[in-house]
Amino acid sequence: MKILAIDVGNTSTEFGVISGGEIECSFSYITKEKRTSDESASFVIQMLSLNGIDRAEISDGIISSVVPDVNQSLINAIVKYFGFAPLVVGPGIKTIISIVCDDPREVGADRIVDAVAAYCIYGGPVIIASYGTANRFDYVNEKGEFCAAITAPGIQISADALQENAAKLPQIEIAKPESILAKNTVTSMQAGLVYSQIGASEYIIAAIREATGTNAKAIACGGYANAIYEYTSCIDVYDPHLTLKGLNILYERNRKQ
Repeated sequence: MKILAIDVGNTSTEFGVISGGEIECSFSYITKEKRTSDESASFVIQMLSLNGIDRAEISDGIISSVVPDVNQSLINAIVKYFGFAPLVVGPGIKTIISIVCDDPREVGADRIVDAVAAYCIYGGPVIIASYGTANRFDYVNEKGEFCAAITAPGIQISADALQENAAKLPQIEIAKPESILAKNTVTSMQAGLVYSQIGASEYIIAAIREATGTNAKAIACGGYANAIYEYTSCIDVYDPHLTLKGLNILYERNRKQ
């Protein structure tokens, strides 16, 4: 049986086909609020075909979303073209972990999915460092309790803010320059953006470990993690498919029951 796992983020939406717990393929598009269900279905069917998968092979699915305005259109696309209503990560779903925060309802579906994956795959205590539109640093203890969440501006938000608020600064590629000793505008911005993210990551992860009295393993994920994890020793594992793995774990836990 193949399932379609979908993670709707503020910047991009990732799709993954999972069979027997293994990710067969993944693809993504830019998240747009005005995309119709037909447009979404057309993209998914085309990408499945390019990966040698017929849509008839997809028998079920699960969706995690932090963009409520696109949910109905996307769900309609799955129902209309695939013939099933996907499981949606939200109230009532069995999450495996417990949310120990002031208001558990404030914890986003993306954070829950990543925390489930990190705890089930790597054990606790664990820190999930997710680099996307926002940078998220979440802590799950050895008992599987989601205890803390830190949110910071993502690297692209920071780059956009520089370009939009300083008239002479250009749009740049997010990349680590050869040296922190930048000698032109582009490498100056790249150095500032990337090294500030590395520094913030190292400080926040160290502070979480100190505050919890643990040496919690740090797992990096998210679209911009590859610009960070190679250049710091504070991150133990880079798992680019952590969210899809978490969706599969939640699917198995809830659909089977």
